[in-house]
Amino acid sequence: MYRDKTLIPTEALRLCMLGTLAIQPHTYAELAREVRAFASRIVGPSLDVMGLSIEVLRAEGLVQPVMVQPDPSDDTLELTDTGRAELRDLMISNLRSPVDGNSQLIFALKLRFLHLLTDSDAQDQIERMREISETEHARLVDLKQRYGAEPGQFDAWLDLELTQIEDRLDWLATVKPAG
Repeated sequence: MYRDKTLIPTEALRLCMLGTLAIQPHTYAELAREVRAFASRIVGPSLDVMGLSIEVLRAEGLVQPVMVQPDPSDDTLELTDTGRAELRDLMISNLRSPVDGNSQLIFALKLRFLHLLTDSDAQDQIERMREISETEHARLVDLKQRYGAEPGQFDAWLDLELTQIEDRLDWLATVKPAG
């Protein structure tokens, strides 16, 4: 984790793997494909996504085979209790403003797996998402006040970004925990 307790890219992929397995067991190959597909649709092709290792999860005791196959890559994997605890720790980590690919991936993963948290933890994450979005909104309003009158397209771009954040804030106000 970064010093501010937000996830680094490899932890985002770990969250994606553990959350995917929390929903349904997958074989090694299915899990790798699923994680790459989801992550690359959010952040685009990335070396971080290509370098994920499911074997690390096995070695750390976070996943286990449902039934051992002769070829370990054919094993169907499921979460262990330790894996569920790690999933929760990753899910309740801090958020950064979703302005870069990794932050957008983490934001999306937390929303995708929000239903796996207790109502209290889920509500905390929703509130963090609102706080991060409000901070991002304030940052862009400041940019608009300082530089919006300059010639060029920067002001129009800021308007577009502000509209998206305001829409996100309106939407987050309606999000409720699953329970």
